[in-house]
Amino acid sequence: MNNYPFKGPFTEHIRNHVWLKQAIGYKYETEARHLLRFSSFTAENYPEASTLSKEIVMDWCSKKNYETQANQCSRSSILRQFAMYMEGVGIDTYILPKGYYPTAQRYIPHIYTEEELQCFFHQTDQCCYVSGCPYRHLIMPVFFRMVYACGLRSSEARLLKIEDVDTDAGILIIHHSKMDNSRLVAMSDELTDRCRNYSENAHILSKKADWFFPGLNGKPMPLGNIYHNFRRFLWRAGISHGGRGKGPRVQDFRHTFACHCLKKWVQQEKDITAYLPVLKTYMGHESFEETAYYLRLTADIFPDISIKLEGCFSNIIPQLKGDSNETY
Repeated sequence: MNNYPFKGPFTEHIRNHVWLKQAIGYKYETEARHLLRFSSFTAENYPEASTLSKEIVMDWCSKKNYETQANQCSRSSILRQFAMYMEGVGIDTYILPKGYYPTAQRYIPHIYTEEELQCFFHQTDQCCYVSGCPYRHLIMPVFFRMVYACGLRSSEARLLKIEDVDTDAGILIIHHSKMDNSRLVAMSDELTDRCRNYSENAHILSKKADWFFPGLNGKPMPLGNIYHNFRRFLWRAGISHGGRGKGPRVQDFRHTFACHCLKKWVQQEKDITAYLPVLKTYMGHESFEETAYYLRLTADIFPDISIKLEGCFSNIIPQLKGDSNETY
């Protein structure tokens, strides 16, 4: 656990709450940083507070003029969890009602077509060398193909070490992902070859513990760099973007992988009930519900197989809602 410098009247409770969340498997790093700012807020405005009152909660949760609806909801949810912890340990507290603030419109993942994927990956292959990010032209063609072809979360690919990429066996080792789970992910022969060729050019003098996709100063390729390049490739590939929060997103490559797998299995008349557990394990899902979500998404995206899915698996296909912060 990071030694966050919490302050203010709730320091001990915030520290214990974060420790408990991380002890049961949550990374809880983004949430801890939100609570760090909350602790500074209370230290400045309510230094003598002995209870987490409604006044404090509403003051902190009020919408800032620079933030989106989704950000306000996220901040409020984090404080609500902390308030429930406070109540659980016997501290008088006000718990914000669930759903008190209206949520932003749900995001429905963009499922890339085969043509879009070909155009996008072609643009990554045109990526040029720049001195400010000397490995960019080598990283981008491999990074985005890996996210799609292995159904990875962007962070899972970004935080790979050289020792986590076995180009002999064609295996990726994913450490401490969502809910602190780890897993092995098989790569296709084509992707394995790309990773091998990439390593021979980018990691001539690297150590096994170095980042597979390096940024500057010994750090992994930053999220901002990945996102800016992603938007550039989208534009050059002729794939329209709806603006901030509208997508497509990098995460949608993972969704596309899942839907394409399910589509192929249905067309091959595979027993989906037998294959879903395989997909669940491969993608690192915590629950079957996360994987079953893609049944509905696949049925909606590919009408030609919708009737078959609805007829055979209607009892396990959940309602498609989407989520602005969805990380399946």
